[in-house]
Amino acid sequence: MADAKSREDKRPLSPHLQVYRLPLLAVVSILNRAAGVALSGVLVLFIVWLAALASGPEAFAMANGLVQSLIGKLLMVAVAFGLGWHGGNGLRHLFWDAGKGFSIPAAETSGWLVILFALACGLGAAALLFLGGI
Repeated sequence: MADAKSREDKRPLSPHLQVYRLPLLAVVSILNRAAGVALSGVLVLFIVWLAALASGPEAFAMANGLVQSLIGKLLMVAVAFGLGWHGGNGLRHLFWDAGKGFSIPAAETSGWLVILFALACGLGAAALLFLGGI
């Protein structure tokens, strides 16, 4: 019995997320799903904003004040990044549906293009909101 216990202690631990580095395609796929869930939550906030618009000038002024605050602007930058991420992955999947870009190098290149596109969307929104006076 003691011999079996000593054998178990010498066995290597199986890889887990603290040891194993996920491939780029796995990270892009997981974050695409997270972006979809987050954008669904943002849709609820958009509906609340539309309800404030329909409720009258006082409710809209309060909702619009929240949107134009620093937190509201940061949320809009995050939404622009999420839309770029999710939209870029949607385009990538359309190419895959057409049978294009299935090789590992092509898929990794498209993953990096999605990352760059999402960053461009987020930085563009930040420039408009913080530098453009919107």
